[in-house]
Amino acid sequence: EVQLQACGGGVVQPGGSLRLSCVASGFRYSSFAMSWLRQAPGKGLERVADIMNDDRTDYADSVKGRFTISRDNAKNALYLQMNSLQPEDTAVYRCVKRGLRGTVVSGRKYDYLGQGTQVTVSS
Repeated sequence: EVQLQACGGGVVQPGGSLRLSCVASGFRYSSFAMSWLRQAPGKGLERVADIMNDDRTDYADSVKGRFTISRDNAKNALYLQMNSLQPEDTAVYRCVKRGLRGTVVSGRKYDYLGQGTQVTVSS
């Protein structure tokens, strides 16, 4: 059974930082691209960042230069370092596995989505 457990969310002031973590299990983690998606209240899923199995990364324009995605294959872990947070970054952040079928967001397919962790940016 594939499991994706994210943590690290919280409440932070504008301009602050948070680091999200995700631990994956139930599949050969190192072989798959992984991503972070987010969902703000009343909105659909939004792609945040991707990291391939060769460590190439790709970011949504809205977070480029502020967020950094990384992975540790020895720990089956995925991370998202978020700096210069703004109120518009407020959302549930979900750790997801790229696949050949499943939920489509920005043209990419994700076959397993974790439940997510809440990030709130507010003064």
